Amino acid sequence: MAQTRAKGPVPFYLDDVVVLRKQHPCGGDTWRVVRLGADIGLRCSTCGRRVLVARRDLEKDMKRFAERGPLAPAD
Repeated sequence: MAQTRAKGPVPFYLDDVVVLRKQHPCGGDTWRVVRLGADIGLRCSTCGRRVLVARRDLEKDMKRFAERGPLAPAD
């Protein structure tokens, strides 16, 4: 019998650039992390709009990291 391991939260760092599954109405799909906590603050890389997204929703809607911030550990 195989054991399943629960995933932990995705580690986000300031200035990470993430690509989301859906585009913003301005046409951009890349966002920069500007605030951390239970809610993650994101700034659209195309138009500069700032939004707050629940961490859980961001983890679900994120496609990939386009760029990691300077505080992220080197892999």
